[in-house]
Amino acid sequence: MTHIGAVAAIWLYPIKSLRGEAVAQAEVEADGLRGDRIRAMVVESGHARAGKPYRGKEHERYHLAADGGTARSMAAVRGVEVAERDGERFFDDAPVSVLVDRWLDGLSAHVGYAVEPERFRPNVFVRAAAGFALDEDALTGWELQAGDARLRVRSPIGRCVTTTYDPAGGASDPRVLQFVAQSRNNWMGIYCDVIEPGIVRLNDWVGSRKGNGG
Repeated sequence: MTHIGAVAAIWLYPIKSLRGEAVAQAEVEADGLRGDRIRAMVVESGHARAGKPYRGKEHERYHLAADGGTARSMAAVRGVEVAERDGERFFDDAPVSVLVDRWLDGLSAHVGYAVEPERFRPNVFVRAAAGFALDEDALTGWELQAGDARLRVRSPIGRCVTTTYDPAGGASDPRVLQFVAQSRNNWMGIYCDVIEPGIVRLNDWVGSRKGNGG
């Protein structure tokens, strides 16, 4: 098994597209981390996405809202009526996302500062072990062991304009997406499916091995 690194941060996003919540451990269930993206602000009127979640693509400061009330007010200023919905998981694709700090190195060098992993809204952020050099495509189809949980890498994550938004609310930086698109095939991070549920904790070891799809 290849040693990728150790868990440096874990984030849940209780309401899709809104502010994340850093936790010391999370229960990885068959359909994702418990408490992650279990609600969304769904457009009722005033926008073409009626019946679908209102997201960062539609509002560049939505990631700063921490609760549904604030999110409703922010949307209303732009003439959009949204309502908080639950009862399902609101994922863009796979239920778990993982980001390795090594993948940010070239981007950080390009923009001249340490790019915040929060821009990419991962569930699990991994501090790479010395010598780790695999990219997202190379890991596709592999199995990951993260704490007690076992995952299968589905695909690299293609990125969009939301990665240019400052997690602290400052000015956006279009260079972030430009670099990712031009130098990293528009990839940053990996989507994973859950093979075996379990607990993942800060500082847990993360390893990988070729699975049936690798």
